[in-house]
Amino acid sequence: MSLKLGAYTACLHDRPLAEALDILRENGLASVEVNTGGFIPSPHCPVDLLLSSAAAREEYLAAFAERGMELTGLNCNGNPLNPLPGVGPKHADDLRRTIRLAGLLGVRHVVTMSGTPGSDPDAKYPSWVVNPWDGVYMDVLDYQWAVAVEFWKEIDALARENGVRVAIEMHPHNLVFSPVTLKRLVDEGSLTNVGAEMDPSHLMWQGMDIVACIKWLGPLVFHAAAKDAMLCPGADIRGVLDTSFTRVPADAPDKVPTGYGFWCNSWPENPAWKFVAVGVGHDVSYWTEFLRALAEVDPDMAVNIEHEDAAYSQTEGLALAAKNLHAAAAAV
Repeated sequence: MSLKLGAYTACLHDRPLAEALDILRENGLASVEVNTGGFIPSPHCPVDLLLSSAAAREEYLAAFAERGMELTGLNCNGNPLNPLPGVGPKHADDLRRTIRLAGLLGVRHVVTMSGTPGSDPDAKYPSWVVNPWDGVYMDVLDYQWAVAVEFWKEIDALARENGVRVAIEMHPHNLVFSPVTLKRLVDEGSLTNVGAEMDPSHLMWQGMDIVACIKWLGPLVFHAAAKDAMLCPGADIRGVLDTSFTRVPADAPDKVPTGYGFWCNSWPENPAWKFVAVGVGHDVSYWTEFLRALAEVDPDMAVNIEHEDAAYSQTEGLALAAKNLHAAAAAV
């Protein structure tokens, strides 16, 4: 098996790129994914400079090559369909710029989210339909899918023009949040360069069988994340569709932006589910089957750790995830 094991460097956002790469290398990781816009800044990728200078691109890629590492993905997660004028247009522009940059850098994959439009042409805020048992929500979905398909046809053409494939993270709060919705987008848009980023964590807490998802999508799985999740006792009274989050204080120093004037919220103290380090929510044997299924689709696929376990520091959580991922790979 030659899967490329690595990490997404967002968890090391406060370190310079060189230091972040050294931390990954110390953990035996050779594949790297960096952020280029969308919800969060891009401290490890000077997008404007790299778009404008071939010399800068050569120097940038050398930082990976001299460590025996490969830049396998540019991550631009956001909501490019958000009707808020300070969010959607910026995220869409970030995505277009990221695709152009990926082409110039020779990076095959761009990771992003499908986005969620408003409920109708006059909507101010995005609206995620969870269960359209009431017929009015079918009207909402009809409108949203029309908007999404038109946008993604444009993105697909841009990706094709730049020799890039766009891997959509199937993330709740987006129109595409499951294998079924991912395939619907591809089919309705006749898309050729858009597929899935197999981040299992969001599918886990929705109750899906991850290996079955990989096998069902098959060649539409372009790229992967190693990110674990687990259900918690709070699910007994909350279920997994829980809205009891709270706002982060305006003066909090570590707020995570989602758009101009909007921030990630705080989780309840007894959540229904949470993100955990690889191997904490599901054991090593589970991850072996995950890697085996990915390798059957593409034996050279990049699988990048995304560390968001608040119980561990940046480096401790990354090290634990890397240890368990290596152990899983050794058993494939």
